[in-house]
Amino acid sequence: MMWNRAGWLFKITAALTMTACHQELPPGASATNSASAPADSAVRYVTVAQQTIDDRLDLTAKVQADPARLLRVFPPASGRLLAINVKAGDMIARGEALALIDSVDAASAQSDFTKAQIEAERAQRAADREKVLLDHGAVAEKDYIDAKALADSARAELARTRRHLEVLGVNTNAPTDRIPLLSPSRGVVLSVTAAPGELSKSLDNADPLMTIADLSTVWIVGDVFEKDIGKVQPGTRVSVTVDAFPGQQWPGRIDSVSGALDVATRTLKVRVALENPRQKLKPEMFAAIHVDLGSHRAAVVPTSAVIHEGPKTVVFVDNHGRPEQQNVTTGQAVDGKIEITSGIQDGQRVAVNGAELLTGGASQP
Repeated sequence: MMWNRAGWLFKITAALTMTACHQELPPGASATNSASAPADSAVRYVTVAQQTIDDRLDLTAKVQADPARLLRVFPPASGRLLAINVKAGDMIARGEALALIDSVDAASAQSDFTKAQIEAERAQRAADREKVLLDHGAVAEKDYIDAKALADSARAELARTRRHLEVLGVNTNAPTDRIPLLSPSRGVVLSVTAAPGELSKSLDNADPLMTIADLSTVWIVGDVFEKDIGKVQPGTRVSVTVDAFPGQQWPGRIDSVSGALDVATRTLKVRVALENPRQKLKPEMFAAIHVDLGSHRAAVVPTSAVIHEGPKTVVFVDNHGRPEQQNVTTGQAVDGKIEITSGIQDGQRVAVNGAELLTGGASQP
C-alpha cells in the first residue's frame, strides 16, 4: 500500500515537470525555428551607377549690414539723456525723434544766436545811417565803408549761430535747452547702448548712443580657403542660402574678393551684395555662398551604403551571394547620395539598408 502511494506521487511529479518545460517555449516554437535568422537577410542591395554630379564650392558666410548704410548715432552736444524713444529692432523713419537731451550747450547756442541777432540789427542800422549821411556829404566815404563792413560781419555771425542751432536740432523761434535727437535715415535699430539719465559727452564719446542700419541691401560675407582662391572671381554667379529659411535661394554675383589673406585661418573674404526689399535677411544670420563650378560624371551610391570605421570608409558588395567589405574613397554628397571616387566599379551591387549588420561578420577584402 505504501509503495503504491509513492509510485503515484512520482508519476504526478513527472507529469507536472514535463508540463512546466513545455510552457517555457512560446506556442508553435521549437528548438529549430527559435534560432536567429542570418544577419544579411535584412540587407538590401543596389547596383552602382554613374550619375552627373554638380561641382559646387560651398563657402560658410554671414549676413552683414552694408557699411555704407550703417549709421552710428552720436549726440550733437553734451548733456543728460532725458528719454530714449526707440529700442533694438524698431523700424524708424527719417527725421523721427530717437532721444531727448537736456544740454547746456543748447542754451549757450541759443544765447549766442540772440546776441548775434541784436548785433546784426544794430550794425545794419549804423550802416544805413552812414549811407544817408554820405549821400548828404556829411561823412567821408571811408566811414560808410567801415560801417557796412561791420554790418556784413554781424550778418555772418548771425548765420553761423543760426546754423549751429540747426545742427543741434533746436528751433530758432523757440528758445530751449533740450535737444531732440532725430534719425538721419530710415532703417532698423540694431542696438541701443545708452539709458535715460546717463551723461553724454557729444562726439568725443567712444560708443554711439545707438546704431541704425538700412537693410534694403545687405552683404553676404564668406570665407574661401587658400586652395580654392582660383575658383572665385569678381562677377562669378553664385546662389546664397540662409539657415533661417531652408529651401530658399537668393541668386547673386561675387562683388569682391579681399586682397589680404587672413594668416590665422588662411582664408580670403568674399562678398556678395543682395537686395533685401522685405528685410528677411538680418545681420549675423548664418548663410552659405554656393559657387557653381560645372559638373562631372561619377559613381554614386546611397549614403546609407557607406560605413565609417575609424579612419576607413567602407561599403559591402555582393560577391556571388556573399557580402564582402571594400575600402572606398568618397566625394561630395548630393540629395541623399554620395560620390565614390575610388574603390568600387560600375555594376557592382552594394548593401544599403541593413549594411551596418554586416560589420561584425563580413569577410575582409
